[in-house]
Amino acid sequence: MKKLAMSASSLLLGIMALSMTSCGGDSATDKSSATQAPTATSADGATTTSSINIRYIDGDSVLAHYQLAKDLQEATMRAVQRIDNARNSKGTEIQKFAASIQQKAQSNGYLTEASYNADMQKLQKMQQDAENYLASLSRNADNELAQQQIQLNDSIEKFIKEYNASKKYDAILYKNAGVYFNPSLDITNEVIEGLNARYTKPEEKK
Repeated sequence: MKKLAMSASSLLLGIMALSMTSCGGDSATDKSSATQAPTATSADGATTTSSINIRYIDGDSVLAHYQLAKDLQEATMRAVQRIDNARNSKGTEIQKFAASIQQKAQSNGYLTEASYNADMQKLQKMQQDAENYLASLSRNADNELAQQQIQLNDSIEKFIKEYNASKKYDAILYKNAGVYFNPSLDITNEVIEGLNARYTKPEEKK
């Protein structure tokens, strides 16, 4: 009998990936927290020094502690579980019917070849229907996951822009965008706190 094997691993991909555009602003005057840029020569020949005021966030920490990200991950796991349950249910149903065919054939329960062929055709249809059903569940889950990814990215990007409207940093980067950042430039906890403060968990559908 043809195995029912539907992989749900694609559902777990993408939720840990984030992409965000850094937000710009005016240069800050606090040199202790600014990154010095190369010197430049002005039109009158004077040498000037510009500074770039940057901060960074740890994307993994944001995913681990932002409640929206955790809710979406839980939703993904529930979708995976639904597919697993459906696969097991369909598989059990098909195995049970296949066993009944075998038992009936061994006990000479089929009076005609036509009746045996009819049951075999029914078994094949059950297999095909199960595969189609599981494939549909998987596609729906993938589409839902893609929408969740967009929702998560948009939520973080929107907050960063609002957050930086008052901070006016020149750049807010992800920690993995560089080899080293001074720990004093880390604003991860501030961002997580701000994200969670404005997040309202939607009511579960009954």
